Amino acid sequence: MATKNYGGVSVDVNDEGYMTDSSQWTKKVASGIATDEGVVLTDKHFEVIDFIRTKVADGATLTIRGINKSGVVNAKEFYQMFPGAPLKKSTKIAGVPKPESCI
Repeated sequence: MATKNYGGVSVDVNDEGYMTDSSQWTKKVASGIATDEGVVLTDKHFEVIDFIRTKVADGATLTIRGINKSGVVNAKEFYQMFPGAPLKKSTKIAGVPKPESCI
């Protein structure tokens, strides 16, 4: 297991850069990961991140369809907020495991 430093905070990550201990997550850590992913976080980003963290804590499986139906953001906005690979980027920034649906 590797560690990565985000804003002066060391966190445990796997070989793909996803945090392995979500209890180490903070908004400061999220901002550091977002910078690495080329995402500038806004309040709306944190609404989506909070939704993701809550769903994962509840044991839900994350999908883009589920994000679209969340009432927090629609699919088009989700792709704009986390360009390229929205589910991968958003979950990495949220400090949760990579969804099984992501390859």
